[in-house]
Amino acid sequence: MSQATYNKMWTDAQKDLDIQLRREREEFLQPEKDRVKAFKTLAISYIKYMQIFRNLETAHDQLLHQQKRTVIRQVLEGVIGRILEMKKEMVELENSEFHYIDNILEDLKLLPEEVEVPIPRYFIKEKLEVLQQREKILDRILLDAGLQTENPVKAMTFEEAIKIIQVAERARQGRCRAAFMKQIYHEKKRERQTKHEVQTGPSPDDAATCIQKVWRGYIQRKKTEKMREEEMIFLGMSLPPHLRAMSISQMHAGQVNALQGEVQARQEEVSIKDKLRETEGLDIKETLQDQIGQCFIECRHILGKFPDYPTKEAGGSMAILSQKTPEQVAAELALKREMALQKKAQKEKKEKGKEKMKGKKPQKTGKKEEEEGWKMAPSNFLSIMEEGNSQYKAVWQNRDEGWDFLQDHDPELIKEEKREEVEEEIRVQVDELMQQKLENLKLAVDGEKSNKQKKGRKSEKKKKTTTRKKISEMEEDLTPDRTIDSLYKELVEEGLLIKAKTVNLSDYVGEYSYLGTTLRQVDAEPMPSLADVRQLIALYGILPLGSQIVHEKAPVAKALLLAGPAGVGKKMLVHAICTETGANLFDLSASNIAGKYPGKSGLQMMLHMVLKVAKQLQPSVVWIGDTEKIFSKAVQKAEVMNPKRLDKMLPKFLKALKAQDRVLLVGTTDRPFDANLKPFCKVYQKIILIPRPDYASRFVLWKHIILQNGGAITDLLNISCLAKVSDGFTQGQIVRAVQAVLSELRLQQMTRKPLRTDEFVTALAREDPVYKEEEETFKAWYAKTPLGKARLRALAGSEKAGKGKTKGGTKGKKKN
Repeated sequence: MSQATYNKMWTDAQKDLDIQLRREREEFLQPEKDRVKAFKTLAISYIKYMQIFRNLETAHDQLLHQQKRTVIRQVLEGVIGRILEMKKEMVELENSEFHYIDNILEDLKLLPEEVEVPIPRYFIKEKLEVLQQREKILDRILLDAGLQTENPVKAMTFEEAIKIIQVAERARQGRCRAAFMKQIYHEKKRERQTKHEVQTGPSPDDAATCIQKVWRGYIQRKKTEKMREEEMIFLGMSLPPHLRAMSISQMHAGQVNALQGEVQARQEEVSIKDKLRETEGLDIKETLQDQIGQCFIECRHILGKFPDYPTKEAGGSMAILSQKTPEQVAAELALKREMALQKKAQKEKKEKGKEKMKGKKPQKTGKKEEEEGWKMAPSNFLSIMEEGNSQYKAVWQNRDEGWDFLQDHDPELIKEEKREEVEEEIRVQVDELMQQKLENLKLAVDGEKSNKQKKGRKSEKKKKTTTRKKISEMEEDLTPDRTIDSLYKELVEEGLLIKAKTVNLSDYVGEYSYLGTTLRQVDAEPMPSLADVRQLIALYGILPLGSQIVHEKAPVAKALLLAGPAGVGKKMLVHAICTETGANLFDLSASNIAGKYPGKSGLQMMLHMVLKVAKQLQPSVVWIGDTEKIFSKAVQKAEVMNPKRLDKMLPKFLKALKAQDRVLLVGTTDRPFDANLKPFCKVYQKIILIPRPDYASRFVLWKHIILQNGGAITDLLNISCLAKVSDGFTQGQIVRAVQAVLSELRLQQMTRKPLRTDEFVTALAREDPVYKEEEETFKAWYAKTPLGKARLRALAGSEKAGKGKTKGGTKGKKKN
């Protein structure tokens, strides 16, 4: 598609965002008592934001204009953060991680694909070179350590080599002989035709027919090409001839060399900045000096003395030149003094009130909150979206871009941006000069001495007292003399930093659940679908790790638990998170750390190294397989390495992670009920229960896996029957069954012997399914988790409310 198409997509997304922001200001400010209505409002906004997210992401990826991409990126990150905030509110309203909004999608006439979370492509594209370099380093370390072997070249025996040469040579001779015999046949045929023509004479009709055939074919091909070209121009899918010669090569070069365009834009930015500094630098400097000097004189005229120069933290000369008159500055100073006095008085009152309230119990406020109803929490991303939206309206909405054919960058906008940077650089120099000038004026006119030395001594004393803070066990740097490269190499050699498999989240195949709302209306709790699981992985794992701004400001979980039967794809999802975000993968499973870094000091050193490298080379994923062993209920016998030694260190590990650290702890388990629930749920803030696939997911899965392994689907292969028969089997078992059937020999026989349903049923019969009792055990365990308990309480409360209404209705009928 053309750049105009993506510009229109961006325009449409901005219009939708503007409508959505106005809608939020109107609807979310007032509290809502009806929780069902509140959830519906939230769900509709969530779907709208998801559509805006998809359009903005596509426009950001395909547009070449760097300044447009910058504006889109700001809005895009704001939309991602807002989606995560809304997801948090939806979880708190329903007390469930999984939401069933098929009825809302039906009302809006949308497909379930509209709710699928898109993965921004800039997560990988912007750091592709770094990731490729890191992968090469990792491969080299693994090869040197002997943990990875190169694909060996198979040695061929002398007899095998002779046999291959003989086969190739005989085939060549056969082809040559066939070509030779064909040539002889054509020569004989030609001789017969010439003899016949000599005997009968040349026919003018045959010659005319041959010429007509060739000419008419040529003319018709030309007409068809011209008609097709005119149609493409009319549809807007091709450029007119007078523009094509110039545009095709340029557009192709722009798309292929997008990175080269970025480099050129940066070079132009530097040159524009240098020119501005040369041409306008002196004028800016003189203007600033005159303005600051005039402000000094006016302040002295009103206050009777020169003002103190603001510090760098207060903004320097920006605080002076805030477009305020000296009278306003004096009034502000008086207000500040009054506010300081009021604060002191309030503190004294609070201290007295605390002493009085020591013996009294605080009143409960839960009922009041329920009476007030649900209200949307304040957002960290609305201001970002509004700023990006206003910037779009001010700069891009009505901008004439007819002249900008290449769509790479706008020099005038670069000038405006760089002028501010140049002014800020010059302001720093002017501040130093004017601060010295102010001190000289004070000495010359008022005879005052600067109080820098006294203040400096006081501040030094304060620094000495304030810098004494306790450093936690995990934050203490145990390796100050070692580089990140050496730590990285050691972790790879010890097998703690492993290579993630290249798996995309879209490879986790699964269908959407279309009966969720219907089942909940009948008071039956539906099992989540694989599409719901895929969505949660994107929201809780991929989006926060991919964007720094989103991770710092959005409600993000530090730890994620994937629980489910063996074979449902838990490890695959861990690798998918790493692939989609370009994250490092650390393996701290009990089986992997056994015998490594023994003792308490060794464990502390290991976790310190992992944390230090993970923070430095973020984003990072710390994976703990079979994590229930760390929190196991059973008493551990004397072993070489006790897996329970991590249970006390993991909370400290998570506490050491700050908002700016894009590090995610992911645990996987197929036996969560073997762990102590309280410490388990304390570490893992988000728990995703992955079920066995339902019928719709199995139908899609069978088709996908058979085609992926080289199979062909014919009428003899009943996919619906396979999906029905495989009820209770996991994705891993279905994959093994397909791979067992589709061997190399079977793929070669497929052309004359198509695949049949019974072949896969026989292979599947060798696997043990997940029985209903095991699934019920997982459900019962999840019901004991904090979110599961909250869900049960909410369901019990709604049932009581329903019974109360029915009783009231029956009493009324009896009275009548």
